[in-house]
Amino acid sequence: MTTNQNSTDKLREEILADARKEGEEIVIRARQDAEIFLTRAAAEAEQVRQELLDQARTEAARRSELILATVSVETGRLRAARVEALLESVYNEAYRLLLASEGFEYRETVIALASHAISQMAGAAFVAKVSEEDRTILGDGLADEIAHRVGRPVSITILQAPGITGGGVVVEDAEARQVWDNRLLKRLERLWPELRRQIAVEASFVPAHINVDVVK
Repeated sequence: MTTNQNSTDKLREEILADARKEGEEIVIRARQDAEIFLTRAAAEAEQVRQELLDQARTEAARRSELILATVSVETGRLRAARVEALLESVYNEAYRLLLASEGFEYRETVIALASHAISQMAGAAFVAKVSEEDRTILGDGLADEIAHRVGRPVSITILQAPGITGGGVVVEDAEARQVWDNRLLKRLERLWPELRRQIAVEASFVPAHINVDVVK
C-alpha cells in the first residue's frame, strides 16, 4: 500500500510539474504574443498618425493656396478699381475743361477741327455747323481761315445750328452725305479708348502689351 501511495504521489507531482511547466510556457507565449501585438499596434498607430499628419499638411497647404489666391485676386480687384477711378477722374477733368473751353485757344481749335474733318472728306463744298453762341464768339472770317487750312480749293459755309451743343463743329458736304461730328465732347468720346490706354501705360498702371480694358 505504501508503494502504491508513493507511486500515486509521484505521478501527481509529475502531472503538477508538467502543468506548471505548460502554464509557464503559455504565459511566456502570451507575453510574447502580447508584445508582438503591442508592437504591431504601435506601428499601425504611428502609420495612421503619419497619414493623418500628411493629410492635415496637404489640407493646410491647399487652404493656404486658396487664401493666397483669394488675396491675389482681391488685391488685383482693388488695384483695378483704383486705376479705373483715376482714369475716370482724368476723363471727367478733360470733359470739364473742354466744356468750359479752358486751357486752349478756342477759335484756333475750332478752325483745326473743321479743317481736319474737311481734309478727310471728298468734295469741294461743305457746311460747318456751330452753335448759336459759338457763331458770335468765333466772329467773321472763320470760313476763309478753315478753307486756307484744308490745303485744296473748297467752299465753306458757316451755319449756326440750334442742335449743336458742347462746343466744336459738325462738318457736312453739300449733299449731307458725309458728316463728321468734330464737336469737342464727341471727339473726346471717340478718342478716349486710345487716350485711356496711353494714359494707363504712361502712368505705369499697366504694361504696354496689356489691354487696358483689363483694369475694368
